Amino acid sequence: MPVPYIRHARHADEEVLGRLDRRCRSVLHSVRTRPAPPYAPFFSDRAAPRDHLVAELAGAVVGYIRLGVPTPLESNAHVRQIQGLVVAEEARGAGVGRALLRAVQDEARRHGARRITLRVLGHDTPARELYESEGFVVEGLLPQEFLLGGEYVDDVLMGRFL
Repeated sequence: MPVPYIRHARHADEEVLGRLDRRCRSVLHSVRTRPAPPYAPFFSDRAAPRDHLVAELAGAVVGYIRLGVPTPLESNAHVRQIQGLVVAEEARGAGVGRALLRAVQDEARRHGARRITLRVLGHDTPARELYESEGFVVEGLLPQEFLLGGEYVDDVLMGRFL
């Protein structure tokens, strides 16, 4: 099985990352509904190419992870937050998510972070198991925070020290 190649995103990745994001969006993984055309740009002022790592398998983009800051407060500057992790369905089980998680933790350390956090839907068992296997622990729970597909879903807050 090939090893995922992880790199920083480039402006030229906008189209492929936008398609990947739209294709993978579901109520299992996301609180946002699948958008309809015309599509908004994938990159923005709050989520620029510099905030994304991209995974490739055999030269094809198969995933990304977005790293941001949870707040603009100086007192919180030692924390980074994973604000999106997407892996193409055909690449799941190939170590792409794990490779992205490990790379983003290294990236957070390079930015001086001491902690990294994320939010995951309570019913997204595969994602939660992946995060736990990489040292993330549940630090909070917002019960029935979202109504998705007619079901109330918990928002689980997870984090770890770097």
